[in-house]
Amino acid sequence: MKMRREMLVMMIICEFMIGFSKAQLRVGFYNNVCPNAESIVGGFVRDAAKSDSHIPAIMLRLHFHDCFVEGCDGSILIDGVKSQEKSAFGHQGVQGFDVIENAKAKLESVCPGVVSCADIVAMAARDAVAISHGPAYEVETGRKDGLVSNVELADRLPDVKDSIQLLKQKFFEKGLNDKDLVLLSAAHTIGTTACFFMTQRLYNFKEGGGFDPSINPSFLPELTSTCPKGGDVNLRLPMDRGSGETFDNQILQNIRSGLAVLQSDAQLMDDPTTKGIVNSYFETGASFEADFVNSIVKMGRIGTKDSSNGNIRRVCSSFN
Repeated sequence: MKMRREMLVMMIICEFMIGFSKAQLRVGFYNNVCPNAESIVGGFVRDAAKSDSHIPAIMLRLHFHDCFVEGCDGSILIDGVKSQEKSAFGHQGVQGFDVIENAKAKLESVCPGVVSCADIVAMAARDAVAISHGPAYEVETGRKDGLVSNVELADRLPDVKDSIQLLKQKFFEKGLNDKDLVLLSAAHTIGTTACFFMTQRLYNFKEGGGFDPSINPSFLPELTSTCPKGGDVNLRLPMDRGSGETFDNQILQNIRSGLAVLQSDAQLMDDPTTKGIVNSYFETGASFEADFVNSIVKMGRIGTKDSSNGNIRRVCSSFN
């Protein structure tokens, strides 16, 4: 009886750890049914990036935010329903919906009812990394689009103010480990953040006021000049000082040196495990690029849907 209980517990843990993923994903899922699917998506991402240099970071962030709620199922794309997920506080500033919708419209004209919006989001993130001179990788496809979009399901999104312990717990809940936390946080190597997310860290980090002591003193004037107290909270600054448009491991070096922009990134040095992982990319010869690919592919498997709990939307912003 004891053995049976232990086996049951292990089965529950295994199901928990894979993020309740159901779809059978594989590289080349559309090769026969819509052979130009991936190149079509890539074309839309590259064209958008030509007119807006922020597009790569935008597409990468969209993939992350989609996967961390109901799983990688396109639930963040839904508009026009009561309490839609997109309206969650943690999703503020997420963009790129038009790029996904435009790619979807083209795919519907070529291969109607075949390519899911969830897969388009995952493919666009892959293309965004490549555009930013990051590692090329093959994206697994075969996801169905989810049938639920609810703001109340977004209350466990990672937040820049979360402690390192809470961040680790939120990643664990999605079947991701401490190494994935470091690697996916390092996706901040491209893109910008708003001063809104810096106010507490710069001026109210301690009771009675004051800045986060983990900030390198030489870096503090740079941050406060960009985001002055009482200034425009919508002003933006690169999350990766000195390398904000190139996908590389410079952000990890910045984190080690007290030059992290976001509080959540800085806190990777507050935990012995995550600190050791950050340092490994400079002290042991570990491959940042290869490990990042492993982590983002793993993230892309979170909570994927199959035909039992998903479908292929005709329009990404609306349920069929």
